[in-house]
Amino acid sequence: MTGDPLADAVDGADPTVYESGGGAVTALADVEFAVERGEVVAVVGPSGSGKSTMLNLLGLLDDPTEGRVELHGSPVAGRSARERTDVRRETIGFVFQDFHLIPTLSAVENVRLPTAFRPVDRTDRAVDLLERVGLGDRLDHTPDELSGGQKQRVAIARSLINEPDVLLADEPTGNLDRDTGVAVLEEVRDIAAGGVGVVAVTHDDLVREYADRTVELVDGVLDDA
Repeated sequence: MTGDPLADAVDGADPTVYESGGGAVTALADVEFAVERGEVVAVVGPSGSGKSTMLNLLGLLDDPTEGRVELHGSPVAGRSARERTDVRRETIGFVFQDFHLIPTLSAVENVRLPTAFRPVDRTDRAVDLLERVGLGDRLDHTPDELSGGQKQRVAIARSLINEPDVLLADEPTGNLDRDTGVAVLEEVRDIAAGGVGVVAVTHDDLVREYADRTVELVDGVLDDA
């Protein structure tokens, strides 16, 4: 691995095993993955292939059954729930397919939300990020006053408020038409150019066009696509 591997390194066999009525189900098997600064990686695969599990591991939301997850080369295992929360807030940004914006808050308030319990007012940064994604004239608009593409841009701006090292995106173009998807992915490329590692889980071939590399998950096994 060259460059600067980020938090999002998963290494080992059978990282996540779930118990079901039919016995143990291995969601991921013998996966080794890392993302570097400035890199956009598309993760593709059919439904049920383990993409969401992989994203949850990378986002420090789940623990692997076996194997390890590392952040800047250091294992995450053994950290307390509070420490993991702090790491997620300071290191990892999330963009969700359904935006997850608070309907009663303005665009600026939604972007600023992850900093609500921190002593420093990040309103200026929230405004700057919204201007960066082309929403400088929508600062005070609530989500129901925004289009789908505008909501996704608010979500992207929110994911960057704490200056993360890595951005995890779940179907970032899933609810968008092609032209709007292109505009959002161009923003993603700009974000990566600023030194952020981006991992996008997707079914959309358009995302692959904007990725530096694509990996495919099939039945929990990861291969270069």
